[in-house]
Amino acid sequence: MKRAAAGLLIGVMVLGALTGCGGNQGEQAAQTEESSGEGGGSADITLVLSNRDEFVSALEAGALKAAEELGVNLITQDAQSDTSKMIQFVESARNAGQKAVIINIIDPQTAPQVIEAAGDMKIVFMNKQPADIENVLNDNIVYVGSDEMESGKYQGEFLSDYFKAQGKDEIKYLMVNGVLGDIAQIQRTESCLQAFEDQGMTAVEATAPVVADWDRANAQDLISPLVNTVDFDCIIANNDAMALGAAEAMEQQGGDLENIPIVGIDATVDGCQAISEGRLAMTVFQDADGQGFGALTAAVNLIEGNPINEGSKYELDETGHIMWVPFEPVTAENVEDYM
Repeated sequence: MKRAAAGLLIGVMVLGALTGCGGNQGEQAAQTEESSGEGGGSADITLVLSNRDEFVSALEAGALKAAEELGVNLITQDAQSDTSKMIQFVESARNAGQKAVIINIIDPQTAPQVIEAAGDMKIVFMNKQPADIENVLNDNIVYVGSDEMESGKYQGEFLSDYFKAQGKDEIKYLMVNGVLGDIAQIQRTESCLQAFEDQGMTAVEATAPVVADWDRANAQDLISPLVNTVDFDCIIANNDAMALGAAEAMEQQGGDLENIPIVGIDATVDGCQAISEGRLAMTVFQDADGQGFGALTAAVNLIEGNPINEGSKYELDETGHIMWVPFEPVTAENVEDYM
């Protein structure tokens, strides 16, 4: 099982000098502070989350699992989509003498403020890249995530194959975007459209892109009035939540889910279940558990002065400051492996 097995190759090489208790993780519901250690002592590493939606919660779980396995005392904080709270949590970690901080940043443009708040702490940006990443990263500030230019490519390749099998080389699509300007929104969209071009498909907008801000309910509300008023061949969503919202809109409005494929990204539990039920055509596995594992491992390696991927199965980019956790396409043929 991909989801359960992710991150298990993290090695003992990173156990080093960080000493902490890797025991009880405590209750996670409705709390803004968590610790993987017992006894409530100060943590060696702090993880600041943008929020606790389904995917970010999976990131958190991966990091907590790694902390338990590596014997690291980890505190997690939920900034509740509030950048000022995120900065406060980072400052608190610095003031408490934390050695490193892992940040699932809310607004990539605020990376300079977050870095300033961190002071001399090592920083691992996780899952969402800071803006101007080429000039932000260095030997003490790194990024762990997945290459978004790969995710949309898998969507475009799947849809190209799907329609070519029907003898089509021209299609109309509905695009459901996340937050406009977010690096994931930009690159997931661009890489999908580039894949159409690379596969020799002519893909044109059925209407202007729908901006649903990564939200399932928003996507459902925005797609519903289009189902019976716009001619389209497929729906492309930047994440599974919005793909599911689009599927629910199609179902409520009598759309043809059997012949109009809907594709998402992230391979969430709900997304994979929808594929097994035939409600979504495909998704792309973004290994949240692996990213959480990788981010915690990178933080430990930064403290120890090792390459950030030491003891892991993941590759670095040419700078050595980015650890890539691969995307994987998920279809009806292999979805059982991801459930």
